[in-house]
Amino acid sequence: MSGKRYTPEFKSEAVRQVVERGYSVAEIAQRLGVSKHSLYKWVNAVTPDRTDGQAEELAVALTG
Repeated sequence: MSGKRYTPEFKSEAVRQVVERGYSVAEIAQRLGVSKHSLYKWVNAVTPDRTDGQAEELAVALTG
């Protein structure tokens, strides 16, 4: 482990490029010099868990 620390602003901008601007994790990770694993973790930390949404949709469908 490199132990390199990134500022919250750096992480936020990296995530924004993936989530809002539609760039791939691989592309942004390479461009910014971070690991894909780290960037995936940052993205997952700020996006809702898909299973929560799926459970909600199922509940709505079942209750009509």
